[in-house]
Amino acid sequence: QVQLVESGGGLVQAGGSLRLSCAASGSIFSIGSMGWYRQAPGKQRELVAVILSGGSTNYADSVKGRFTISRDNAKNTVYLQLNSLKPEDTAVYYCNAHVVTPTHRLDDYWGQGTQVTVSS
Repeated sequence: QVQLVESGGGLVQAGGSLRLSCAASGSIFSIGSMGWYRQAPGKQRELVAVILSGGSTNYADSVKGRFTISRDNAKNTVYLQLNSLKPEDTAVYYCNAHVVTPTHRLDDYWGQGTQVTVSS
């Protein structure tokens, strides 16, 4: 079994910054892509940013230039630096990882979510 544990959410004023972390642990052989998604009340979950094992990244247009995704492969951890936050960034942020287990099975895992609230 694999667990993803997120941290770093909170309440911040518009224009402020937060840093989210997500650490994967358990039966891990390797991790492919890792990403962050978010879901605002009444809306569907959407991709925020994704990073491949080699470091390539992709961002939603709404966060380009403000958010930065990074990862530490040695720690099986992915980060999301959120700068210049806007009230519309308010959502529950979820970590996602594509994990290869020791039995070489590829599975998709999600964190429990961390709340980010941006006040105007």
